[in-house]
Amino acid sequence: MRPVAERPSLVIFDWDGTVVDSTQTIAEAIRQACRDLDLQVPTPEQAAYVIGLGLADALRVVAPDLPASRVPDLSARFKLHYLARDQFLRPFEGMLAVFEALASAGLPLAVATGKSRAGLERAFDATQTRSYFVTSRCADESVPKPGPEMVLEICEELDLEPRSALVIGDTTHDLQMAKSAGASAVAVSYGAHPEHLLHQHGPRACLPTVAALHAWLNEHIISQEDIP
Repeated sequence: MRPVAERPSLVIFDWDGTVVDSTQTIAEAIRQACRDLDLQVPTPEQAAYVIGLGLADALRVVAPDLPASRVPDLSARFKLHYLARDQFLRPFEGMLAVFEALASAGLPLAVATGKSRAGLERAFDATQTRSYFVTSRCADESVPKPGPEMVLEICEELDLEPRSALVIGDTTHDLQMAKSAGASAVAVSYGAHPEHLLHQHGPRACLPTVAALHAWLNEHIISQEDIP
């Protein structure tokens, strides 16, 4: 069997908090939605923790006592606040250079995200990044994180073994998804989840900046020859 630490054949990125600087925007939209419905308002840390999950799962975590009949109301309020800001969100500085370096090394890129398909398509358009990715999976068309399905479906589509994929994400949900799928993972600690939580899930590395991510990829992935 091919060891998971070898050069991957595919790099799968999470989106919010990993590619795009959206953690604070999403967390504040969640908190404002809770205020609108006179619910207990989660702390910024609690709101950020659910980023990466599908929206329904995220709202169940931040408002566990909310009756099911009112969940659509909370979802609508979140979308109202988030959509007022999402067109202004941009990739972290240096992220496009990461994409370019990986693509130049012949590595296909994909996205596995807790966003809806409509949300990811808007994000692709706003950031002009669609062309970097060969495929993507969203929470409303697959089983959301932390389940392995998005990674498994991407690999099946591309006729690759999951163990040949590398997942890059900013949350424990991303790392759990990768582990459950049999893929390897690299964590970034500049997004939604703190470094100490990320380390608990055994990523190959936990990197504090996009520049550090780029340097790690250059050393461990881009410059390495694939081993047959």
